[in-house]
Amino acid sequence: MRRIALMLAAIAGCSAMQPAMAAEDFTLPPYTAGYQPATVDERGLWMQADEAERVIRDSPARIRDGRLEEYLLAVLCREVGQDRCRGVRVYAMEIPQFNASMMPNGAMQVQSGLLLRVRNEAELAAVLGHEFAHFELRHGLNGYKKMRGATDMMAWLTVIGMASATNSGIANFWLAGSIYRFDRAQETDADILGLKYLARSGYPAEAAANIWQSLMAEADASAAGRNQKARTKYSAGFFDTHPASPQRAAYLSAEAAKLPPGGDARAQEFSEAMAPYLSRFLAAQVKLNDFGGSEYILENVASRAGWTGELLFARGELYRARANPRDLQLASDYYRQARAAGYLAPELDRSLGLSLLRNGQTDEARAALAAYLSARPDAPDAKAINALLAN
Repeated sequence: MRRIALMLAAIAGCSAMQPAMAAEDFTLPPYTAGYQPATVDERGLWMQADEAERVIRDSPARIRDGRLEEYLLAVLCREVGQDRCRGVRVYAMEIPQFNASMMPNGAMQVQSGLLLRVRNEAELAAVLGHEFAHFELRHGLNGYKKMRGATDMMAWLTVIGMASATNSGIANFWLAGSIYRFDRAQETDADILGLKYLARSGYPAEAAANIWQSLMAEADASAAGRNQKARTKYSAGFFDTHPASPQRAAYLSAEAAKLPPGGDARAQEFSEAMAPYLSRFLAAQVKLNDFGGSEYILENVASRAGWTGELLFARGELYRARANPRDLQLASDYYRQARAAGYLAPELDRSLGLSLLRNGQTDEARAALAAYLSARPDAPDAKAINALLAN
């Protein structure tokens, strides 16, 4: 029992430690290019990462035109420097959630949901730099060792508890929490190193905090769209692996304030790079059945470039999918506005026709659906649309 108590005291002390905030020195740490795994643990971890990279590389979700991945790598190199980004492989994945990650072997994956939500190149760079910081600080290896050590200790505590007829559950609880606490400290360290990258790259340092403020606003909009209370967390729970978003935004903003103001967010360059993919990213977002969050994203994008035809079409799709009273009429109005703004994809007539049909406006609906079939006679849903017109 005394041994368990000593372990608990040590664990509690570790879990109570707060991650250190950044010093005002934003000099980048030394970096060794071409690093190779040096220990048995690390070689094993890299082998797992190599296999995971093969899965990502060959995934049908990967965006394979090459242009987007080249752009993402260029942004990373602009931020962290050519010496650091040499050898990094970036994979763009068509997954509508906000996420990016980097593996210990230098492979990074960036999801389309992130690209839809960040508002300029500086915000994108802040996320990529954060993930690269995990790589540079070798958090994957450290986390692997921490996880393995803590789970091994849990097993031993269980055996000790059985042998001594004592309860090892409390010790296991604190050990599990120490794993997650370590992860939160890693996230903070990566945030701070990411700010150092921003400081030397010419991007505005406040971009990192702006991301989290926007994500909190989206979460609140998503909750409101479901008639729920706002879900933003104002402190990190014991088993949370990341600092709470308000806390994260606050300390990133405070650290950014120590840096010289200004910088080029390169919003125009970002918009041009995303333009070929925006319609498909929006379509995937609408399918998530998150009306409030999707409406927030649409308004966010429109605040930068105005309500373009493709944004209005996506908004029509969003309202048609929800189909509350008046939504179908609003959807039809958005489709018409999209056409007036120059959006001429045949799918507009299809969506307009289906919306009008559900709203009881049969004649106009039939005309729109006929126009769709005329433009797309070999469409996958042509048989179903013809059946609707035959009734």
